[in-house]
Amino acid sequence: MTIQKELVDSLFKQFGESDITRLSIREVGRLVAQIEEKSGQEFIHMEMGVPGLPASVIAIEAEKEALDKGVATQYPNIEGIVPVKVEISRFAKSFMNLEIAPVCCVPTVGAMQGSFAALLAAGRTNPEKPYTLFIDPGFPVNKSQLQLLDLPFKSFDILNFRGEKLGNKLESFLKEGNICSICYSSPNNPSWICFSESELKTIGELATKYDVIVIEDLAYFGMDFRQHYGSPAIEPFQPTVAHYTDNYILLLSASKIFSYAGQRIGMMITSEKLRTRHYPNLKRYSTSDELGHFMVYGVLYATTAGTSHSAQYALAAMLKAANDGKIDFVKQLHAYGEKAKVMKALFLKYGFYIVYNDEERELADGFYFTIAYPGLTSGELMKEFLYYGISAISLAITGSENPNGLRACVSFVRMDQMELLEARLKAFAER
Repeated sequence: MTIQKELVDSLFKQFGESDITRLSIREVGRLVAQIEEKSGQEFIHMEMGVPGLPASVIAIEAEKEALDKGVATQYPNIEGIVPVKVEISRFAKSFMNLEIAPVCCVPTVGAMQGSFAALLAAGRTNPEKPYTLFIDPGFPVNKSQLQLLDLPFKSFDILNFRGEKLGNKLESFLKEGNICSICYSSPNNPSWICFSESELKTIGELATKYDVIVIEDLAYFGMDFRQHYGSPAIEPFQPTVAHYTDNYILLLSASKIFSYAGQRIGMMITSEKLRTRHYPNLKRYSTSDELGHFMVYGVLYATTAGTSHSAQYALAAMLKAANDGKIDFVKQLHAYGEKAKVMKALFLKYGFYIVYNDEERELADGFYFTIAYPGLTSGELMKEFLYYGISAISLAITGSENPNGLRACVSFVRMDQMELLEARLKAFAER
């Protein structure tokens, strides 16, 4: 089965861009939707990193109850309601073994707002240190946030700098003295690599040595299914740089952890030492030069004045259930790993290869993986896939220096589509 080439090419032409790898994730989604509508062919959707599991019933019921009690008529506290701050604090202890006070825990409009606040705050701490350093590949919107703020950034591709090589590479940037923060995700979007304890230790120790803030995106918390991180107060705990430095801001997403994407609720956790630290330059932008005060009453207040009141009650209920051991939120996410295992096997069967693998161990099965095909660039492969009803995004927009890779997301692919995926990959390989 192939989709008419002329149809695909004409719809792509409407975007006014000759290089398909330059399309954003949302633009790729829009293009694919148009091709589906015009061709009548259902796609294998691997382009969007959107949760594909049912939302938590516990959360839905808690939010309904909060609405019934009238919270929709009241502005929420910008720092977050007390129950959610307490449960975020408990969650940090239960699943990361971190002692962190509720005052350091703030609900945000998804992890996206948390990253915006963290990146902006870090970039304003010292005019002589304006640069954020991204360990790529990474979530492209984080760079878009800095571009919107007119803040500069640097980056490097982690592909050839795993393990002992990471320290020297990081230090080559940090010793220049103009880096304010280091930003990355682990498990990683898009590659799904996970930093080892030794790598996290390296990042943390260098962050302390050079006085930079680590912005650690834990949106896919617990989703390295090679270990089970879903039992409260029982090892192993979710790996985090917070075990190796006090210069951290952690970002968590209820969209991924609890499949609660529609209500746009996330969490930002800042160390006590960093939250209460004073940066004189922040007085240029806010009433206080304390970092924690600036992020809440400078950034969050000026953007959304807090996050959804009722969704905070939903988040508090989900966290409490996890903290009390009433639900195993990690086990509920295993469906992603099961799909990834099947999909990776199919791609490998038909001549594809995995671009990013983990250091000294097989890549975990999870939300994403990366693929390439011998002899094809990412743009060529991305375009060819459209003719076979398969969609993915190029690694080029994620900061990857590899010219041949695509990111595949498993969330929207159904298990009943695996035979269809195999048929399309077989047809692609034969051609």
